[in-house]
Amino acid sequence: METTISALGPGALYMLVMLLLSLQGSPTGATDVITATQPLSGQQKLVSQGGKFAMGFYQPSGGPQDKWYIAIWYNKVQKVTPVWIANRETPISNPDSSVLTIWTDGNLVLLNKSRSIVWSSNTSVTAGASNTTTVAVLLNTGNLVLAYASNTSNMIWQSFDHPTDTQLPGMKFGRNKLTGVSNRQVSWRDHTDPSPGIFSLVMDPNITAQYLFIWNNSRSYFTPGKFNPQTGAFAGIPSMTVMSRPNSVYSYEYVDNDKEEYFLLTVNDDNIFLRTVIDPSGQQKGMVWMEEKQDWMLYFVEPSDLCSVYSACGAFSWCAVDSVPMCSCLWGFSPQSPTEWSSGNYTGGCTRNVALPCRLSGGGSTPSMSSGYEEDRFYVTNNVRLPDGSQVVQATTISDCEVACLHNCSCLAYSYNGTCSLWYNDLVNLQQDLDNRGDNIFIRLPASEIRHTKSIRGRTIGLAIGVSALTLGVSLIGVLCLLRRRRIKGLHNIDMNLMAFGYRDMKLITKNFTDKLGGGSFGSVFKGVLQDGTVVAIKRLEGVHQGEKQFRAEMSTIGNIHHLNLIRLVGFCSEGEHRLLAYEYMAHGSLDGCLFKTSSDDLLPWKTRYQIAIGVAKGLTYLHDKCRDCIIHCDIKPQNILLDTSFVPKVSDFGLAKLLGRDFSRVMTTMRGTIGYLAPEWISGTAITTKADVFSYGMMLFEIISHKRNIDEHGGDRRVDKFFPILVAEKIQEGNVQALLDSDLRRDVDFEELKRACMVACWCVQEDESSRPTMGAVVQMLEGLIEVTMPPVPRYLKVLAESAYQPSTVSDKLAAV
Repeated sequence: METTISALGPGALYMLVMLLLSLQGSPTGATDVITATQPLSGQQKLVSQGGKFAMGFYQPSGGPQDKWYIAIWYNKVQKVTPVWIANRETPISNPDSSVLTIWTDGNLVLLNKSRSIVWSSNTSVTAGASNTTTVAVLLNTGNLVLAYASNTSNMIWQSFDHPTDTQLPGMKFGRNKLTGVSNRQVSWRDHTDPSPGIFSLVMDPNITAQYLFIWNNSRSYFTPGKFNPQTGAFAGIPSMTVMSRPNSVYSYEYVDNDKEEYFLLTVNDDNIFLRTVIDPSGQQKGMVWMEEKQDWMLYFVEPSDLCSVYSACGAFSWCAVDSVPMCSCLWGFSPQSPTEWSSGNYTGGCTRNVALPCRLSGGGSTPSMSSGYEEDRFYVTNNVRLPDGSQVVQATTISDCEVACLHNCSCLAYSYNGTCSLWYNDLVNLQQDLDNRGDNIFIRLPASEIRHTKSIRGRTIGLAIGVSALTLGVSLIGVLCLLRRRRIKGLHNIDMNLMAFGYRDMKLITKNFTDKLGGGSFGSVFKGVLQDGTVVAIKRLEGVHQGEKQFRAEMSTIGNIHHLNLIRLVGFCSEGEHRLLAYEYMAHGSLDGCLFKTSSDDLLPWKTRYQIAIGVAKGLTYLHDKCRDCIIHCDIKPQNILLDTSFVPKVSDFGLAKLLGRDFSRVMTTMRGTIGYLAPEWISGTAITTKADVFSYGMMLFEIISHKRNIDEHGGDRRVDKFFPILVAEKIQEGNVQALLDSDLRRDVDFEELKRACMVACWCVQEDESSRPTMGAVVQMLEGLIEVTMPPVPRYLKVLAESAYQPSTVSDKLAAV
């Protein structure tokens, strides 16, 4: 609310201020101070001593033309980046007719055209003080302070105590124990509107050395965990340990005393611009300015899973972190604001396409049989984490639970898992369950909105009709027998139905296995076409000795694994001794086929190769960390990476090592000729962990970088050129990664990415598996979120290079490492 000033005649005072302003001219680059006689208006700006920060009137890019704000931004960064905004709730319409000045009571105020106070520092100034005794100074830290003119170090008020969405180095983020006041950070509403959003950061009032992510000032949805002074990192952000290394230019610390507790970010190099922000997405992002890229680079983001942000997708939608886009409206709903939705802001949620026809009788909540409530039905969404706010009612069956919801017009959804839960408010925070152990939720919709799924009562009727139809329709039965397809009970998923095929079906689909696509360590692969025209890849497994029940159980597990960078299982065949798998078809085949081409015209561009490397790492991260049971692939190599029409990589053959009961001797047999991808622990006989996949990935990353096999064979004498992984280790030590690539590969390479990829590859192939990063860390390093340090040269690489000359002694040499 604006406060009108009447003392001293507001009109005369305002005109006096504007007259003084016009007489003094523009304080361009010459001042960092605001006084009663030296205010700020129009295109003028303050610049801090040292030139690091500037302050003036600011308008967000893409925002309304009539909304202006007083902001502080980086003066030496080409991309205008505000770090603090004064009047974020009360923008002014015209900076030329507005003024930021020292008021009669000594406070810093923003006056608009109508001579009203739009914003004020609103602090207590010593009794008797006036506008002649206080000044506002912009410091080179980005802190705006109100102080006494006689001693500017005697601070009365500072912007660092009132942050918006950003924490800067030197700013205390915490709480005053004496007053109980916390200086919370609050997100922008969206990227064009700096008004307070629904996400904020605040100190945890119950646990020391910890802060919370808050949604809508009402609930906590994430914490990075307790801060560890020894590591200089939070329990949930291990990547911050890079900041605590000796001689690091920046550090993070926690201070706790009788008066206050706070976190403090410190940067020891004034040329480094670093900040942390609570984003409109609800994530906290740490960013550092990269002058060579002319952009901000992330060094951490939490929570990394955007679906962990409460209500990230708003009401009546569900969030799937591996989907693009990540938010989807539930069936029967559409985005509340299509414009915001298309720009990536999903928090507005979704609204019904058609209103529910259910009408109340006599003002109560129970509809009469004539009110039309039977026009309502339920649409099921499977394998989700249920939203909050349910109420439990008595029901012994799922049918009773549906009826309980159906008979109350206020009931919007139900779920039954032995207990009947009903929802009466907006469905918020509905998420895909990555562990594939989620529940089913039934969403209430008008019958007209139901296309493919009916209520339980409807399904019962449909089943009866179906039985009659099957009895009468002999020809239809014949077609069904020919196709011999059936869904496996319990394998319903949001976007996939796993199908079981007979062996005769597989022969028909593949034209009796005539179109062979290739072969691998698990069996041969053939091209097939389903009845609806869908092209699939059929893998005929070799050496499977599991019984049908166990095999089906394994298919259930593999079939429920979904990720953008993992190949999707369409169906399978388990009949007699035959075991076959049907996968989605990848138009560009294997990475092996695309990578090792001799023609320079067919070379994959660097950007594509780098994204393939990141995609494969993300797929392996999902297998290692996101599945209900950790899956170790055991056979990472270019032949097992498939590429779709857009060259998006898909890891194939995951889970098959366990399926085939693969032991050490089998690995050595099936990987003959690709010994270069095996981790040392396969030879030494020690336990195999996810770090074996990390090693194989590292060896493959060398090949992605070079566009060549690690070991090139010439003729029959097995002579080899310089072993590329060793060459990489040497060149990154010399700081000359450009020399690694042939001239035809250098034309489009980002050399910063090249250096990063080379160092990551070297870390992945360390002999000691504890020295290798996790695949999750590999993703963060390749994306530039974690700093990559100089790796040592692994001795294993030298042994591997020598093995090319004397392959018969490989096992002995590797065992000795």
